[in-house]
This record gives sequence, C-alpha cells and structure tokens, in this order.
Amino acid sequence: MSKSKKWKKINKSVKERPKVQEYKNWEELPPIPISLPIDGSSGTTGDWRTFRPIIKEGCNQCGICWMYCPEGVIKRKEDGSFEIDLNYCKGCGICAKECPSDIIEMVRESDIEDG
Repeated sequence: MSKSKKWKKINKSVKERPKVQEYKNWEELPPIPISLPIDGSSGTTGDWRTFRPIIKEGCNQCGICWMYCPEGVIKRKEDGSFEIDLNYCKGCGICAKECPSDIIEMVRESDIEDG
C-alpha cells in the first residue's frame, strides 16, 4: 500500500474506523506523529529509573516493543535490531510485558555493574 493510501486510511470518519485496530508488527502501522524524548527541567529521565530493560539474544525484530513504548525511546537500528535509549527510558517495563518472545528482561539498576 502506498504511503498516501495509508494516510487516507487513518483519516476516515469516526463511523468508518474499526473500534479495535490490530497490527501484527510495526511495519503495518499507519503513519503516526511521534514525539521524541528531550531533556526535561530535571535532566534526563533515565537518571531516576529503578529497573532497566535489557534486550537479550534471540530478538526476532518484530517491533512490538517499539510500538508499545510510551516514551518513544526504542529505536530501530540499520541492521533491523532495536535498542533502548537508556538516557530517557523510565523503566516502566511495558516493552518487557508486551514482548511476545520474552526477550526483554527488567533488571534492577542496583544489580547492574556498568563498567
């Protein structure tokens, strides 16, 4: 489907839109506005996170984590894999909860040795 047809698909009247829209992966999503994270008045939000998401080996690159991240901190790299911008990640765990492969693990920050 062309980009212009996708855009028209999401601009249908409210009556024509389905009540529930389901997508198998991120590539099926229609274009949507996304706000990118920026420094807040208190600095980066990742400074006060309690749990850190870790993407383990075996990711099938479905993009479900990217679709559900409420902060827009998951980015798709050129090789198709995804990475989490820990400077802005709040550690909510939604990405780990929604990952169909259980590849994302939430680890307590105090248990991580950054070295």
